[in-house]
Amino acid sequence: MTQPPNQPPQPPQPEPQGGFGAPQTPPPPQGPPQTPPPPQSPPSGAPQPGYGYPQAPPPQQPGPYGQPSGPYAQPGPYGQQAGPYGQPGPYGQPQQPGPYGQQPGYGYPQPQFPGAPGTPPPGSGSKNPFKGRPGLAIGAAVAALAVIGGTVFAVTSGGGGDDKKPVAHKSDDPKPTASAPVNPGDGSGDGGSDSEDLNSGRRPGEAKVLWYKTAPDTPGSGADAPGMWITDKTAVKAAYKELVAYNVGDGNPTWDPITFPQKICAVTKQQSSDDKVVVAYESGTSDRAKCNQLQQVDLNTGAKGWKTQLTDGALFDSTITVSLSVTGKTLMVGRSQSGVAYDIDSGKKLFDKQKYGDACFPTAFAGGSRLIAVSSCDATGSKEHDEMQELDPKTGKARWTQKFDKGWTVARTYSVDPLVVYSTNQDKKAWNISTFNSNGTFKSQVGFDEKFAPQCGWAILSRDLQGCKGVASDATTLYLPTEATTGANEIVAINLATGKEKWRVKSPADESMLPVKTEGGKLIAYVEPSYDAGGQVVSIATAGSGHKPVKLLQNPSGAAEVENGFFSKDFDWVDGRFYLSTTRLNGNDDTKEKLMLAYGK
Repeated sequence: MTQPPNQPPQPPQPEPQGGFGAPQTPPPPQGPPQTPPPPQSPPSGAPQPGYGYPQAPPPQQPGPYGQPSGPYAQPGPYGQQAGPYGQPGPYGQPQQPGPYGQQPGYGYPQPQFPGAPGTPPPGSGSKNPFKGRPGLAIGAAVAALAVIGGTVFAVTSGGGGDDKKPVAHKSDDPKPTASAPVNPGDGSGDGGSDSEDLNSGRRPGEAKVLWYKTAPDTPGSGADAPGMWITDKTAVKAAYKELVAYNVGDGNPTWDPITFPQKICAVTKQQSSDDKVVVAYESGTSDRAKCNQLQQVDLNTGAKGWKTQLTDGALFDSTITVSLSVTGKTLMVGRSQSGVAYDIDSGKKLFDKQKYGDACFPTAFAGGSRLIAVSSCDATGSKEHDEMQELDPKTGKARWTQKFDKGWTVARTYSVDPLVVYSTNQDKKAWNISTFNSNGTFKSQVGFDEKFAPQCGWAILSRDLQGCKGVASDATTLYLPTEATTGANEIVAINLATGKEKWRVKSPADESMLPVKTEGGKLIAYVEPSYDAGGQVVSIATAGSGHKPVKLLQNPSGAAEVENGFFSKDFDWVDGRFYLSTTRLNGNDDTKEKLMLAYGK
């Protein structure tokens, strides 16, 4: 049956199997973490023609970004370019089009994308029980969808026709129901007392656990713990229904915990320049609850600012899940098919980002120093494709638009400035990593075959453009970890001007090494722990000819079991301290599950 034109887009398809990361709501890990699954066997057979990076590709060669007509009007996934962006496309079967058009197929032509960007490497600490079995999670997600005329849409109630504008107002500020930890430096917390000494038996040269916290009580099915923010004086963590804050040096509470009426469902990954964030919590406890209650919070004081209720958009434009990002003073809230922007200080509505052009529905946003929007266009028609725009954060006006070829999905933004995008093609079992200039034109694409493995969460019902850890960039270079097949992995430095490899460095241990951030001309990386040895924080020179990791911290072996036990995690390096927290609570009251640790000398 033919679909009527201009229908809303279906939710994005799951990333190719190799691109799956830790699920958003994973069950507790199966079995002891000390026994990681064996690495996937390498693909059989010799490389097919087309792997590698031709030094001088013929000018008319199709690229992942379109024949000389890609998503960006350049061959490549973006329009007219041989590759996704007019150059031979890197990852896909030889002779198959890339995001930007046909390309000889550099890259990664293996079925199911084993090891494509976004996959935690075996034994990397992700403890993903779904690894290799993504159908289980996909099946669960599909159960929450309805199929309409061959197109899948999220079913919500009460979404259409409500044009009443939300009004932000000062929040009620009742006394918090959760109490501060009784003995905050030793791990005591809302989950009960925990006198475990994680520094016991600390060896010479090892750093120490400065403080740690146990997790709050959660349902037996577990709960999300999605946010961690570090300021000059405060470490703030979201967990289930709470925000908790601790002094960065000694772990004493900075302010009383904030308890929300329902569970937290989304947070801003970024904080504003004066340390404001916004937290979204659910409207109720039923299966039809919306993620539509927005609350602004000051990280330094715990003061609750404005709050508002986000309304649903038009038909199929729901708030079952939302995304939150901050660019300057603009909070961008993404529904399933539109977005609304607020002033993060006052809560004043700034603009709506709605359907435009060729039935293009905004489905994802990325924030930071730039505001990026990704839209799904003509989803049920013959011209189905994705488009990417940079928006003026004050007005919502598009500064430029880049079009991807049919079949290519924008899955992740590894960086917004410079803009580095990971896209996938489900039909062609292909992926692509490309960099764009400040005006949105294609700059380069990764042009060599490698199994990259940043740690990314699953994005099934909605895109999570900024849902990857273990990737970093500076103005000229992208840093990605490889998948560890046996023993240590490597970090690869990629020249953003050419897409070629600059250098690579091997992990100093048998465990995987993940980029954290760049600072002071150096790359900071986290070497994951083993079952009996703590992790490491290392520094790697980004310039020159020597890139040997220099150890900054050696985490204590006495805490290795805890450090190695997080199913999914967040981590950061700030002012000489390493912060590690879980992003998923297992709900087991007997385990005295840890919420967060701070390491230092």
